[in-house]
Amino acid sequence: MKDFAAIDFETANGQRSSVCSVGVVIVRGGQVVDRFYSLIYPYPEFFTYFTTRVHGLTMTDVEDAPTFPQVWEQIAPRIAGLPLVAHNSPFDEGCLKAAFAAYRMTYPGYTFYCTCRAARRHLGNRLPNHQLQTVAAYCGYDLAKHHHALADAEACATIALKLL
Repeated sequence: MKDFAAIDFETANGQRSSVCSVGVVIVRGGQVVDRFYSLIYPYPEFFTYFTTRVHGLTMTDVEDAPTFPQVWEQIAPRIAGLPLVAHNSPFDEGCLKAAFAAYRMTYPGYTFYCTCRAARRHLGNRLPNHQLQTVAAYCGYDLAKHHHALADAEACATIALKLL
């Protein structure tokens, strides 16, 4: 796969619609050609202790952030016609569908590929686990800022270029 958009969401709470940040890396011809990151004002509008411990974001960080529809307006033209790639794609695809539903937006039926599944298939028992940071390191990407949506999307793009 040489043309795709790697995407990663972080959520504010246990609701998949509560996306609070997004990272997107556009790959064309096997080269990264664009990167996009944004904080997002979540829906529903609260953070849990657990999610904040994971990614470090709080309501204060996103109080002036745009809503999902405003952010997606910037992303949609960048990813038009591209398949989406995510590590553990059921989570990110679920977030995307839930955010579209929460804002009563028509979901365009994006095609998702999963780098976690690809890692299990191609690397099997060569790794102690198939977590993003482990597979990224194997593929040569140092994921120093794990759970920052753009860093995670960059790691995913690196993995996709190697394994998909």
